[in-house]
Amino acid sequence: MVSTADQNSVRKFNSALVLDFLRREAPRSRAELAVATGLNRSTVSSIVNDLVSDGLIQETTFQSDRVGRPGLLLELNPSGGFAVGLEIGVDFLSAIVTDFTANVLWRRHEKSDASQGQVTVIEHAFALIEDALAFGRAQNLRPLGIGIGIPALVDLNRGYVMLAPNLHWENTPLRLMCTQRFRLPVIVENDGNASAMAEYYFGAARNVKNSIYLSAGVGLGAGIILDGKLFRGTSGYAAEIGHMVADPKGELCACGKRGCYETLVNPRPVIRLVQEALDTSDTPSLLRDVRGPITFDLVVEAARQNDAVALDALKSLGDNLGIVMANLINLFNPEMMILGGVLGHAAEFLMPVVEESIKTNALSLSRRDVTLAASKYGDETCVMGAATLILDQILREPV
Repeated sequence: MVSTADQNSVRKFNSALVLDFLRREAPRSRAELAVATGLNRSTVSSIVNDLVSDGLIQETTFQSDRVGRPGLLLELNPSGGFAVGLEIGVDFLSAIVTDFTANVLWRRHEKSDASQGQVTVIEHAFALIEDALAFGRAQNLRPLGIGIGIPALVDLNRGYVMLAPNLHWENTPLRLMCTQRFRLPVIVENDGNASAMAEYYFGAARNVKNSIYLSAGVGLGAGIILDGKLFRGTSGYAAEIGHMVADPKGELCACGKRGCYETLVNPRPVIRLVQEALDTSDTPSLLRDVRGPITFDLVVEAARQNDAVALDALKSLGDNLGIVMANLINLFNPEMMILGGVLGHAAEFLMPVVEESIKTNALSLSRRDVTLAASKYGDETCVMGAATLILDQILREPV
């Protein structure tokens, strides 16, 4: 005799199959759902009725151009609820509200300052969440949960920020603090992992089963999707590619080691190379006329005007990035690699250099089927991914 618990598990699994298919292929009929999922029609009909009742899917227009008996088509219901996504950066906070189909309904981006201390930053972040929840509820939508992306090693099971080197946080019970405040489901995740989820579900790597997301800002983050699932490792600390050591005698990293890839692949070495070139050579450059500090965006803009100093600095970044990506290609043999963060800002200059570096450093068979792409969401990839974590949880466990 099948226990109630087993029946519930099977029901949950089958409901997830239906939801995921509609996420990828909607609109579809009940008959098409049965064929695609391998479930019998009566099971599909029962599951669909429950999901419609729960507000997660909706019936839409009659099919008119398909062979067979006309019937209502089904799709995810945008009004099935709203998710809040929050990104905690080193010098900013970003929040969004999405509906159940990941349409962004509200967004806010504010400056922050990690030097003000953890308590101040968290209070600022929670104030943003309050505003996001108020907006979502004002649309007569139910809150589904809160996802938080942060540049840190995260204990996913407990929702603890174990170590955030650039924020100077350790052993912080962020999920507990958030659930006590808002009484909603909360998922805390590393920023690279959250970003990889956004690209896999809705972005450049939509439904690509094996992909790697790389992003540089203050640090170098990554997220790895293997066989359609986020690869977290044993304790949830996988994909800390930025802290792989390239040169043990190199620059001191925020993690305490020397010569991490993070010290070579981010805006800081680019700006440093530009400044050194301006100080030690007479090479003409638009950047000599900059008043105030030189930023990475200014370097990219100068490169677009064929500035030699800017182009040389970006080539150096591309060479280092290409080595990182070649190593990852040899290790994981992905179908796609996505550039995000400030790397995406300079993709037009980095891509050709990276491709050459990959040809030189990656095994020919491993690199043969790899596609390089820029992030669909740019600077919003992580915060989009934070909201995606909530949608993913419901899609995987709808009952």
